[in-house]
Amino acid sequence: MGRGRTSRVTVYARLDAAIAELEDRLGGLPSPRESEYVWSDIWHLEAHHSTALEGNTLVLREVEALLENGRAVGAKPLKEYMEVQGYGDAARWVYAQALNPGDWHNGDLISVAEVCEIHRIAMSPVWQVAPHPEATDREAPGRYREHEIAAFDGGMTPPTWPLIPSMLSDWVGKVKEHTDELRRARESDTPFAELLASLHNEFECIHPFIDGNGRTGRLVLNLILVRLGYPPVIVLKTQRPAYLSAMAKSDQGDHGPLGEILARAMYDNLNRFIVPAVAGPARLVPLAALADDDFTVNALRQAATRGRLEAVQGADGVWRTSRRAVQAYARTRGRHRAGEGS
Repeated sequence: MGRGRTSRVTVYARLDAAIAELEDRLGGLPSPRESEYVWSDIWHLEAHHSTALEGNTLVLREVEALLENGRAVGAKPLKEYMEVQGYGDAARWVYAQALNPGDWHNGDLISVAEVCEIHRIAMSPVWQVAPHPEATDREAPGRYREHEIAAFDGGMTPPTWPLIPSMLSDWVGKVKEHTDELRRARESDTPFAELLASLHNEFECIHPFIDGNGRTGRLVLNLILVRLGYPPVIVLKTQRPAYLSAMAKSDQGDHGPLGEILARAMYDNLNRFIVPAVAGPARLVPLAALADDDFTVNALRQAATRGRLEAVQGADGVWRTSRRAVQAYARTRGRHRAGEGS
């Protein structure tokens, strides 16, 4: 019988422990310059999934060819290639700005100017071939909407457009107000992921632009996260129904479901990309950081508990091993199987 889905509280605790380990034992997030291939993988996946959430049909192979080589592989509408190109450009700007702040950075986690610049970069390529049919020149990429937006399926109605400048400024002020709490996440009574979820949802409720608010909101979220030392979030296209449902619940003040989605996404990115990149071959890291197509986490855990994989279980209950130990186990696995079958 299965053990069931990990509880939300456990997910939050695991994320906190993983971030503490990243900071204390591995020195924090690697920069794009230090681990270019790691950030490239995140960049490809984020551009693919975040645009797919909005209906883009490019597959990951097509996204990689477009972002890495500038080649439009396949026969999709030009609009879809431009959506991915714009998102990829904006995501690369976000990662560079987050880890190596330039003139745009005023010392805060986010500014109104950065929000507008993210939208401008993300939406300009597609706007050149397929601008929003109702947009005026004053609603071009990087500029606020001047249209009213109908109520969403969940019932939330974005504010009337003349209120957007003041509401977005207030939202940026709220992020600034919560900066200390976000930086001391593990000491706060409010789970970090749920505080982040409330800020993300509030931005989407403002809906400051005529188009591209979801993409911009997720990029803004990742700018804040990476500046805080957390891995960026990738909401997978398969999670779209759960994500939209969680956003609707967050509209009503229940930020738990959205917080859990964000926490799981951060934890997955941490273990999929970042920890393996910064950990040397002999450094002990959680099993999840070394799982791949050959060895699932459960397979590594079974090997560890049976003494076949050199690993240690910490006081927090988490098994840790090294890349070198997994490589050694892989070389001996065939001999173990032969012995069991004799």
